[in-house]
Amino acid sequence: MEKHVFIKLCDRLRSYGLTSTKGVGLEEGVGMFLMTLGHGVGNRIIQEQFQHSGETVSRQFGIVLKKMIMLAFDEIRPLEEYNEVPDYIHSNDKYWPYFKDCIGAIDGTHVRVSLPVDEQIPYIGRKGFPTQNVMAACGFDMLFTFVWPGWEGTAHDTRIFSEAIRNTELKFPKPPDDKYYLVDSGHPNMRYLAPYKGERYHLQEFRSSRQPKSSRETFYYVHSSLRSVIERCFGVWKARWRILQHMPNYNFDKQVAIVTASLALHNFIRREAIADVEFESCDENQDYVPELEDEESYINLTIDENHIGVVRDRIARELMLS
Repeated sequence: MEKHVFIKLCDRLRSYGLTSTKGVGLEEGVGMFLMTLGHGVGNRIIQEQFQHSGETVSRQFGIVLKKMIMLAFDEIRPLEEYNEVPDYIHSNDKYWPYFKDCIGAIDGTHVRVSLPVDEQIPYIGRKGFPTQNVMAACGFDMLFTFVWPGWEGTAHDTRIFSEAIRNTELKFPKPPDDKYYLVDSGHPNMRYLAPYKGERYHLQEFRSSRQPKSSRETFYYVHSSLRSVIERCFGVWKARWRILQHMPNYNFDKQVAIVTASLALHNFIRREAIADVEFESCDENQDYVPELEDEESYINLTIDENHIGVVRDRIARELMLS
């Protein structure tokens, strides 16, 4: 994290009421918190590095975490009304004007959790170890606009997605009627654009084989390329915060809060950084997708051919003619 970003972060947390405590300055407390998340180290390492007792380290972590959740409420949300075409699309002939009404992408990902053996079963999905399923939406600026962590690893993405758009208390940023998100498979709604079923889809498959020939394959290729923004977001986020790979034995609610805090920090750094190493590879190469260990996530829904399917067919034809 760049120095000026750290200073701004401390100032923001101060505005939420974070203060220095006896023996621990505000900046030091934030530094301990960031080291814990960024390096995935335990209490003992923080004790040695900052010369504080284990009790002080633990207490300070909890204090900062609460303020980070307040940060998340302000950072993880759409900041515009979707009146303008995203620069990412408008500046790229591969996407413009075909996807001019697209505002972002939605997907799910898994984060390891640490649970007692007798509580693990609902959280052990296809990966073979306990995880929490995290649903997220992002824009093409690589900022998360919605996150919902804390689901059991066995929970299907379809269920999570459906609950998110039905539950008004979550304030999921539904797009206007003439806009849509990209997803893996469709939804019976005009606002979620999926690929065709039964064809090759993932971007790396096109890179390793022949170029797309039909209108459907062309659509797949461009859809996959554009939708990869959510995969890049997940990749940068997980690469930066190593605690996500080996979650400590906190209670589950605290583990969920850590995920939320790290997502908020992802957005804060993206907005404030001048030259952030983690984002540079993605900015320099729009097709770059960080490798994610054991990553496999899908949203499998049912397409409504009378609505979004019409949009999909139109884009496929236009891409083939271009």
